[in-house]
Amino acid sequence: MTTAIYPGSFDPITYGHTSIIKGGLVAFDEIVVAILTNAKKTPLFSLDERVEMIRESIVEEGADPSRVSIDTFDGLLVDYCAKKNARVILRGLRAVSDFEYELQMANMNRHLNHDVETVFIMAENEYFYVASRLVKEVSRLGGDVTGLVPRCVERRLRDKLALT
Repeated sequence: MTTAIYPGSFDPITYGHTSIIKGGLVAFDEIVVAILTNAKKTPLFSLDERVEMIRESIVEEGADPSRVSIDTFDGLLVDYCAKKNARVILRGLRAVSDFEYELQMANMNRHLNHDVETVFIMAENEYFYVASRLVKEVSRLGGDVTGLVPRCVERRLRDKLALT
């Protein structure tokens, strides 16, 4: 059984993320969506809220919830992979600009642990431009994010930002 770790902040999860999860399920038996806790960042949503939104989004998008687990971690990703007995890191690519950063991270992870391999999956075309940061910014300014995030996330964004 091959387990892939899909790390990120997922603040909030978008259709770009769910696209990567569904693509990953084609190649891997199980995906662990691993939410990085980063003390230097101030997320809009708490860890518990993000876990719940990811869980709801997986069901909403029709991915097999028995093959996707959700966890949190801090520290080095390769250490987390070793703890979970996983040898694959799943990362999504949207544009060429993502590739340079992701390549640096993949090579650093390979340097730290030669037994862990990074696999890249492209997000579906209609989500290439979608980023959590942009979704939050558009929502804060009262813009419509319908079609960019699952309905459960859209609802929480409205509630969190007190939008009508």
